Amino acid sequence: MRKKVVVLGVVGLAIVSVIVLLHMGPPSDEGFAARGGLGPPGNRIAVAYLQGPIAEGRPSMSTTGTITPRLVARYLEKLEADPSVKAAVLRIDSPGGSVAASQAIAGMIEEFSKPVVVSMGDIAASGGYYISAPADRILAMPGTMTGSIGVIMSIMDLHGLYDKLGIKDQVIKSGRHKDMYQRTLTPEERELVQRLSDAAYEQFVTYVAAHRGLTVEKVRELATGELFLGSQAVELGLVDAVGDLDDAVAAAAELAGVESPVVYEVPSPIFFVDFWNFLGEVRGFVKNLTLSPEERLLLRLREEPAPELCY
Repeated sequence: MRKKVVVLGVVGLAIVSVIVLLHMGPPSDEGFAARGGLGPPGNRIAVAYLQGPIAEGRPSMSTTGTITPRLVARYLEKLEADPSVKAAVLRIDSPGGSVAASQAIAGMIEEFSKPVVVSMGDIAASGGYYISAPADRILAMPGTMTGSIGVIMSIMDLHGLYDKLGIKDQVIKSGRHKDMYQRTLTPEERELVQRLSDAAYEQFVTYVAAHRGLTVEKVRELATGELFLGSQAVELGLVDAVGDLDDAVAAAAELAGVESPVVYEVPSPIFFVDFWNFLGEVRGFVKNLTLSPEERLLLRLREEPAPELCY
């Protein structure tokens, strides 16, 4: 009975949320909310917030707060097409994430035709630093945590748990290493994974060197996975200056040649654009509530994502 009440409550909340969203309607063509500034309307400096881990895939209820290539593409395409936007400030707060997604996002920032300034929040580390590197200028707070240039991959061996639950895993494979991420790695397989990690590490090092005007040797010295404070990162050449968001806007205006900038904050498009995906997530959540703890554990193990190299 109690479970039924909880399920009905969740469904009711979802329906109310949908009604509120529909009442609010889609985002306007303007797409921006003024934050201040008294300059001419054609002198916009857009501020977009990129917060959370970096990952591929569609943003959804479970990944809201995730930086995806799709989300960044939406921001940049909108800003590129708006002639009143003269430059962009990306406020980045991210501990990093997927290697491929970080590289895709950095490529988009590289190709953006207008000046881009990165303003680092609490943390812009690893992949968060990777996507910052191609910006025309990087500003961080003195206490921002950044750097962490390196690669990590975690492979979970669940066989001990399976044994405890009485689950027998049967594998039929073609290809000697096809099941290597589903069991304990052999020494040979550990070497294979290490080669992957080393190759992704070299890509990280050379990318930072190319975009920060540093030598590969210098970046390799810094690329121990170590975190640096913003003030230290300035001394090391990983960041251009210490400054807050307003300083970043001023830097963007300077790069764009704008004397009296009007600052606009770009609202997140996720919730409206991925409306149907949101409903699917609600359906999955409700279904989960009807399962026993054992069934939920098994479902979660089955849905465990494939091993992934991360910046």
